Amino acid sequence: MARVVVVGGGFGGLASAARLAKLGHAVTLLERSASLGGALVEESEDGFAWDAGPTYTLLPAVVRDLFRKSGRPVERELELVQLDLVREHRFEDGTAVAVPGGSRAAQIAAFDGLAPGLGRRWVDHVASYADDWEVLRRDYLEHPWQPDALPRELAARLDSREVLHKRLRRTFKDERLRLVAGHPFVAEGHDLRNVPAWLGVTAYVEQRFGAWTVTGGMAALGAALEQRLATRKVDVRTSTEVTDLVLREGRVVAVATDAGEVDAEVVVCAVDPRRLPALAGFVQRTMPAIPPVVVHLGLEGEVPALPHETVLHGDPMLVVRTGGRAPDGHTGWTVHGRGRLAEDVLRALARHGIDVRHQVVARVDRSPRDLVERWGGSPLGVLWQGRGTVRQRLGPATPVPGVFAAGAHATPGAGLPFVGLSASLVAQAVGPA
Repeated sequence: MARVVVVGGGFGGLASAARLAKLGHAVTLLERSASLGGALVEESEDGFAWDAGPTYTLLPAVVRDLFRKSGRPVERELELVQLDLVREHRFEDGTAVAVPGGSRAAQIAAFDGLAPGLGRRWVDHVASYADDWEVLRRDYLEHPWQPDALPRELAARLDSREVLHKRLRRTFKDERLRLVAGHPFVAEGHDLRNVPAWLGVTAYVEQRFGAWTVTGGMAALGAALEQRLATRKVDVRTSTEVTDLVLREGRVVAVATDAGEVDAEVVVCAVDPRRLPALAGFVQRTMPAIPPVVVHLGLEGEVPALPHETVLHGDPMLVVRTGGRAPDGHTGWTVHGRGRLAEDVLRALARHGIDVRHQVVARVDRSPRDLVERWGGSPLGVLWQGRGTVRQRLGPATPVPGVFAAGAHATPGAGLPFVGLSASLVAQAVGPA
């Protein structure tokens, strides 16, 4: 049994702690804020509640595997619900496409609604990532890997100079298809000229597995994991600021906090490594992906019928997410803004034909700085700056013996699937007690 300290109580830290405790280790989790959950928490105001971070997940198997490997199946704790649509895209020319997940035929029909033949072009593009998915899943996402000993097929992809921007321009003449394919990365703050082409595999995952949400919101997922830690007898210490790692002869022996040192044989860094001086030097060439402007809205009366997520393309690009909890007769929305936000988000929405300015009864604004300060780093992880970025991250192992990395900063992308898989990699690398 190893003494394991997990730094960070977001999804990556919760998942790592639950898995390692189930493997028989004595686990302590340290979190700087007064509560657990990180980006899984809710915002609330005047009877409304909104998911502060992600509102859905791809790859529901990641959540199911986490609960199964740490105790009871997820079906005994939560209700996972598949969404009919992944999202709707509305373009500046007035056209729109509602993209379903989990069905090739449904996507063909949806894109043919833009113009005949576009459906076939779209699904052919998605299918081109099938081999990438199998290689990435097998050698990169589901099993620990070593940077200096990558399997040949994986190395060929990670070292490729092809970027997503060029691949999409070569594949699609219709700009609307390029916008749909590039949206997940633009929404996370990346420039497509710096994103590796193989990350377009996200479209394949969306088509094959669809999008899933949790009844009660993502805060319910965080609460279930917090209960799982209690069941597994994890020592949870909130309001505890970690200041650095304590090394002896190059190996970690403790974690330094504002309340003193906590002995450790294994440490899992589930926060931005820049926060820990012992690790910061290893990631000095990376930059965090900056969160969007976020506005949570409480609306009264009848509002436009929107799917779970609607993308309004343009500059700024707006993303409207529905599904927040609200009093009877009211609705909760969250709006993300990217680009040149020279006007209020509500006015920008109105220019897209979604005018709810006179229905707002509650509003919570969060700037990118607010979100970074609240969570102690960007929940979107590392900014893509070209192909070298993939090897500049830490995780699952780090150069410091006994120290591992999980969470958004240890993965090739943000979101629950990548973060959940990073916790699985750490658990495999540490092994059973």
